[in-house]
Amino acid sequence: MAERILIIDFGSQVTQLIARRVREAGVYCEIVPYTRALDGLRRLAPKGIILSGGPASVTGSDTPRAPDEIFKLGLPILGICYGQQDMVDHLGGTVAAAENREFGRASLEIKDDCLLFEGVWKKGGKDQVWMSHGDTVTAIPEGFKIVAASENAPFAAIADDQRRFYGLQFHPEVVHTLKGAEILANFVHKICGCGGDWTMEHFKTQKIQSIRDQVGKKHVICGLSGGVDSSVVSVLLQEAIGDQLTCVFVDHGLLREGEAKQVVKLFRDHYHINLIHRDASELFLSRLKGVEDPEEKRKIIGATFIEVFEAEAGKIKDADFLAQGTLYPDVIESVSFTGGPSQTIKSHHNVGGLPEKMKLELIEPLRELFKDEVRELGRELGLPAALVERHPFPGPGLAIRIPGEVTREKCGLLRKADAIYLEEISKAGLYNEIWQAFAVLLPVRTVGVMGDARTYDYVCALRAVTSSDGMTADYYDFSHDFLGRVATRIINEVQGINRIVYDITSKPPGTIEWE
Repeated sequence: MAERILIIDFGSQVTQLIARRVREAGVYCEIVPYTRALDGLRRLAPKGIILSGGPASVTGSDTPRAPDEIFKLGLPILGICYGQQDMVDHLGGTVAAAENREFGRASLEIKDDCLLFEGVWKKGGKDQVWMSHGDTVTAIPEGFKIVAASENAPFAAIADDQRRFYGLQFHPEVVHTLKGAEILANFVHKICGCGGDWTMEHFKTQKIQSIRDQVGKKHVICGLSGGVDSSVVSVLLQEAIGDQLTCVFVDHGLLREGEAKQVVKLFRDHYHINLIHRDASELFLSRLKGVEDPEEKRKIIGATFIEVFEAEAGKIKDADFLAQGTLYPDVIESVSFTGGPSQTIKSHHNVGGLPEKMKLELIEPLRELFKDEVRELGRELGLPAALVERHPFPGPGLAIRIPGEVTREKCGLLRKADAIYLEEISKAGLYNEIWQAFAVLLPVRTVGVMGDARTYDYVCALRAVTSSDGMTADYYDFSHDFLGRVATRIINEVQGINRIVYDITSKPPGTIEWE
């Protein structure tokens, strides 16, 4: 993996999007906090550096800064928002609080040509970008020129083609900047000279060999939930080490309609993976009885999952490794902004780490990948499209989609309503247009009239969101006919629900989970 880009993180909510765009351009990259920038340089030997945005102000004291050394290495550098301001301040320019802050969409006017804009924007053109800043550059360092401006940011883009230093006040990584992906591709290809040959096929081949080298003749245990991440890990491990793998599927009774049977059928019968299926639904539901607080429910589910998993894993006497579906965002989030390790790395159930007393060496084959890349790897491994493309489902399952106490009756109602909703979405050909869709059983009951009888039943809420990156999202604009059809089916077919509402809330940049 010869070509790498280093992204130095100053704490922006959307730093991960920079990495995603670079990877989409076929170039491998990693994010390191600014406190570990020099370590990242030595480890990666990158062909270019990107400085992320961040919430701090360059004008303050004790603010995050890039090491002085990076500007003396002769490497291309792209500074974004705070990263631009930090670079300007390092190189002799000035930054001050803006008279008019810019947050949201802005019109960018192209003032001059540069290598960063080559083939994307020309002098005199205009385009939409996304701004989010309270400070602004007021004087640029020697050797730079202004290449773009907005109404409130006269130095919205600056360039020094000779040293290959570039600064952008706007965020090219978010979808609201219409040509942002092309700008980042220009930086890694035309300016850094990366060929863009990082492919999932190459990753799969390399990862299978590295798993074999790490595991040797030893045995691996993997927690299988049936979600995309753990499924891809399981099939990747099966291809690498075959019968040296045993998967443990803990059925907590909070899964979607028919999901437990599907997991067993696919992985035990089709892939012939050694699979332990533990139905612990009674245990989970008994411990959730009377509990209403959502965070308490998560903790109970997490602790019970670990307890059950540990008991089942303990029956496998020759196990040496524990495989987890840890993704790159989990790795990033497991390191604090100041560079210290977190308490745990999230398991694929998003409920906490496993106990140290298990004394198993950790193996995390997906730790370099983002969610969309995991899906791509799943396709490369030949996993069914229905599994690879399926909407995200939280580890605690239906428990967090039932506000208030979780009961077997409520789980049954929600499963049926959710299955109808997703079935209608699929029948309408909309499933892959939507990032995530699900039903919620609200903790309220209403009086209704069905036929000649009054009912006193639950209200079901429906949610569907669109997203291109998993961090910004908006509600899906269903037609009234579609919503009417779904509502009619749920009310007619799910006895215990008599009212349907549709949630049209949106999420701004920085929001990752939709649960």
